[in-house]
Amino acid sequence: MSVAPTLVIANGLLVLPEGTPAKGAVRIENGRIAAVGDSVDTDGARVIDAKGAVVAPGLVDLGVFAIDKPAFHFGGITRAALMPDQGPPLDRPSTVRYASRSGKPDLWVHPLGAATRGLEGGELAEIAMMRDAGAKAVATGRRWIADSGTMLRLLRYCAMLDLVVVSHAEDQALVGNAVATAGEMATRLGLPSAPAEAEALAIARDVALAEMSGARLHLRQVTTAAGLALVRAAKTRGVAVTAGVSPAHFMLSDIAVADFRTFARLSPPLRSEADRQAVRAALADGTIDVVTSGHDPRGPEDKRLPFADAEPGMAGAETLLPLTLSLVRDEVIDLGRAFRLLATNPAALLGVDAGALRAGAEADVAVIDPERPWIVDSNKMAAAAGNTPFDRQPVQGRVLALFKGGMPVGSHSLGA
Repeated sequence: MSVAPTLVIANGLLVLPEGTPAKGAVRIENGRIAAVGDSVDTDGARVIDAKGAVVAPGLVDLGVFAIDKPAFHFGGITRAALMPDQGPPLDRPSTVRYASRSGKPDLWVHPLGAATRGLEGGELAEIAMMRDAGAKAVATGRRWIADSGTMLRLLRYCAMLDLVVVSHAEDQALVGNAVATAGEMATRLGLPSAPAEAEALAIARDVALAEMSGARLHLRQVTTAAGLALVRAAKTRGVAVTAGVSPAHFMLSDIAVADFRTFARLSPPLRSEADRQAVRAALADGTIDVVTSGHDPRGPEDKRLPFADAEPGMAGAETLLPLTLSLVRDEVIDLGRAFRLLATNPAALLGVDAGALRAGAEADVAVIDPERPWIVDSNKMAAAAGNTPFDRQPVQGRVLALFKGGMPVGSHSLGA
């Protein structure tokens, strides 16, 4: 990418790291934010009029399963943390190094190195070497590490390296081949199901080991009231644990799988309405730290199958922003917290100098109309596949312009 010209995004509503959003401008020089405020110098700069739109940090999506630049740019995502579940897995320095370069120059990919070789839950991978090759954290992948001794060794090693461990919290011995949460809906449909307690059991073990080791633990998806209560209690004790969730789990309950809708086949599966409400409460009280898309585009060959045979996952990058903004309109959270969940907190967990509008940070900036209405259409999505449970749903919030290192990216008209 060529050197970014000096740029001022003026007349915007700035989402700042602290305090309430305020009118002002952002000055960008040499790919970094030079100044933020209500009296920014415009000398020698190209000026873009934000026309009162929200000016916020570019989104940092922690835990995607595919690099899908058109979808990311549509959704305002400038950095994506790639899960190690690739072919081949990101369990050696060479695959990590390749992944870290795969999105440049207009998207930063931050690989999550595999915790164990082949993601098999046994022998630890070459974690220090993967860190040196560009891994920003270590992840267990789509599965939980069942062996507590292996997990403790992993946490102790990562504590020494100051790397976050990203865990998938479901006790696999309870989950087995389940595709739904045990309850009335799974019973009605005759689907293989597992108790919601599989999540709480996994979280309790992982939190106990994190507390023993002093490691930083991030639970990629916490979707049940019991699991969230454990996270909340651990934080109170001072354990270095953080939690994430995807919009599907605060927007939908297991009722969405009625009629065997495979676009609602997710991992972890959709939960009860009581659990959904618990997730929303945890977003409000600070128990949940990150909202992630879990972007996992799946074509008809994976989704147009009997429910139990379909692959889990959804194309979430394009709906991440508007669905999170729905929490602001519902007064669950405010606008500042929305962008801490979407950008500031995930950037901090990855240790990257982004995710906030502050002088000196990399100039990853999104200009957003939070009220712009549109309708999700799985047939017209920018993603590699349109497998979304939100098909035909009206939403609000569109990116008008997106800048990566001060350079415009994507096909947005404003700032192009």
